[in-house]
Amino acid sequence: MSPRKLLVLYFLWMVLSMAKSENVDFTFDSFTIRNLTFLGDSHLRNGVVGLTRELGVPSSSSGTVIYNTPLRFHDPDSNTTASFSTRFSFSVQNLNPTSSGDGLAFFLSPDNQTLGSPGGYLGLVNSSQPMKNRFVAVEFDTRMDAHFDDPSDNHVGLDVDSLNSIATVSSEFDLKSGKWFTAWIDYKNDLRVLNVFLDYSDTEKPEKPLLSVNIDLSPFLKGEMYVGFSGSTEGSTEVHLIESWNFRTSGFVPLRSKSHPHNVSDSSVIPEIPISGSTGKHHRNLGIAFGISGPIFFFLALSVFGYVSLKKWKGVKAEKEMKTDLIAGPREFSYRELYGATKGFHSSRVIGRGAFGNVYRAVFVSLGTTSAVKRSRHSHEGKTEFLSELSIIACLRHKNLVQLQGWCSQKGELLLVYEFMPNGSLDKILYQESETGAVCLNWSHRLNIATGLASALSYLHHECEQQVIHRDIKTSNIMLDANFNARLGDFGLARLTEHDKSPVSTLTAGTMGYLAPEYLQYGTATEKTDVFSYGVVILEVACGRRPIDKEPSGQKTVNLVDWVWKLHGEGRIVEAADKRLKGAYGEEDMRKLLLVGLRCAHPDSNERPSMSRVLQILNKEVEPLPVQRMKPTLSFTCGLSLEDIVSEEEEEEEGDDSTV
Repeated sequence: MSPRKLLVLYFLWMVLSMAKSENVDFTFDSFTIRNLTFLGDSHLRNGVVGLTRELGVPSSSSGTVIYNTPLRFHDPDSNTTASFSTRFSFSVQNLNPTSSGDGLAFFLSPDNQTLGSPGGYLGLVNSSQPMKNRFVAVEFDTRMDAHFDDPSDNHVGLDVDSLNSIATVSSEFDLKSGKWFTAWIDYKNDLRVLNVFLDYSDTEKPEKPLLSVNIDLSPFLKGEMYVGFSGSTEGSTEVHLIESWNFRTSGFVPLRSKSHPHNVSDSSVIPEIPISGSTGKHHRNLGIAFGISGPIFFFLALSVFGYVSLKKWKGVKAEKEMKTDLIAGPREFSYRELYGATKGFHSSRVIGRGAFGNVYRAVFVSLGTTSAVKRSRHSHEGKTEFLSELSIIACLRHKNLVQLQGWCSQKGELLLVYEFMPNGSLDKILYQESETGAVCLNWSHRLNIATGLASALSYLHHECEQQVIHRDIKTSNIMLDANFNARLGDFGLARLTEHDKSPVSTLTAGTMGYLAPEYLQYGTATEKTDVFSYGVVILEVACGRRPIDKEPSGQKTVNLVDWVWKLHGEGRIVEAADKRLKGAYGEEDMRKLLLVGLRCAHPDSNERPSMSRVLQILNKEVEPLPVQRMKPTLSFTCGLSLEDIVSEEEEEEEGDDSTV
């Protein structure tokens, strides 16, 4: 083999080695929603991540925050497992120091969807299947749980696939003091040791670890893993906060030298390539050639890569304005991909219609996945709504929101790609089942829908960095996944506001029957207008009737809120329950849901509860608010007659069947 060919082979080897040696290093000095997934009760406020609910009363809560991108900890080609280190600042705060527990954990897991149970399960595992989840975690536990062999109510432990820690140590620091701590976790794969350090200072790592465990984690770090934090409470007011976070991996080696089999940090080892018929001098010349040409080819490759990247960047500069506002999560689809997946936007693929446009079922054969594609009916007129929905929902992460997968803005088209919801929209299940013969939603499903929607709205109103007012909450915008969990979608009318800022009056938007009286009168959308719409929706869920309906026996128009309130005044509120349930529900649970609906749909916005309070009520953490027997009246009128409202509603039913 000629020296020239050998140099080419060496160059290719260098390029492949660089491609494989991808260590990770990221830092959050202050958190944003960008690049993070929030599950359960986790939330973001003023750049700080909260893992559990911030309540003044004891509650049970669990939450998880995960870095969106999976990380590679094992290279099968070189059979190398990465070392890793992380540093983060955390605080465990409590309004009532006597009400403590349960703690938080840093974890690595192949799963980014599972939300664990509250209490001693630390949000890591489900109480019904405690051995199902796979994880490596370092727990900072603030409650002694004999079930998990905890040594004290103030300890640090290493957990691998089980909450019975491999090793624990009682902390000399009071973890639940409310002070800010900095934790360092270092795993060195070559030494097979994991060390945990803890201190009040975030500048210097202590010399001596608080916990040191000799362990080989390589069997548990195969493939790609997600990293993040989880926390939980059970009957306490403990709050778990994460302020900053740095994480890095190191030690990948694509090919090891035969003379240094254990050197995992040297990535410049030259492979031995046999050359037949070569003299010792020729070998030495080749060695010199390799040593000189290697760096030259390396910098040449970087130069070519930089030139190509710069040229490509200039080519897409015209689209830069839109793309810079997006986070890394949703991807940009090509028009060709979506056109093929929807069979050219064929009418047979339409699964919903709304004011924005049609929604199509898209089947990506190569990926084996199905999505929902929302296509703007009028690209120019719909651009404002398109950009609004894209910019808002792209930054949202909650299990009860429809997840945005991507977008497309090509060929004059505006397209949004969402995860596909196999059970369609809530209004179809509630009102079209008698025609199709489908099974009625059972009571358990309905309670779950009411609670899930409350959780989503509590997240939008109170837990996002900027408050999100949805402005169009209705049954056709609530989707149901395979397990009939509620997923709120359609953020085309949503607005972002700063917390604690005065609302701004705008043109009234939304659907008649769901609009609060003050919104009709003044055009002022606040979180309380969303609460009103939510109240109407859960009355629909409980009663199986539309917001504005007609009596079965005649043409008389009935307002759902008025009808339920009248029954409440007569002491017969449970009679409002959907007759198709055939009494298969808990009477007290039905009464509570109907009363919550009435309180949320109160004419006076000041009397409506916050969505966080509604969620507490539905989770049986606080008592329901009282509802007066007679519906109060307001001094102003909306300027619309009931006939106008009915007309608007009928038009809406004909034209609005949105599925995302």
